[in-house]
Amino acid sequence: MLAQPPKLPSSARTAAYFGLFVLGAVVAGAGGLVQSGWFPGGLILALAGAAGLFLGGARAMGSRAGAVAPAGGWVIAVILLTASRPEGDFLFGVGAGSYLFLLGGMAVAVMCATLGSGRQPGGPAARLGK
Repeated sequence: MLAQPPKLPSSARTAAYFGLFVLGAVVAGAGGLVQSGWFPGGLILALAGAAGLFLGGARAMGSRAGAVAPAGGWVIAVILLTASRPEGDFLFGVGAGSYLFLLGGMAVAVMCATLGSGRQPGGPAARLGK
């Protein structure tokens, strides 16, 4: 009983998913700054932070949607931060590190979403047919 995540009401789950979405956007912004500032260690740190958030969200919510919510916020924030503005300002510089952060983050999101704990039938560890 203690190993399973608590069952939240639907409004609390919705708020938790929204919070994970916003946290994914924050991690994307911080990772965008760190990955270019301390290349290559910053890139590894940014991707590790994103992986921790995605996998932690999946474990905390007890479903794969817990990894998809912060991954959605992360992807949207990174896409918006890569677009240049009319003034010519943008957060990501041109280089291999930016592309590795973008593609590596998406790959980490997919891996964490597939590793997230799926629904398992509640029963003994033996075969279910007996």
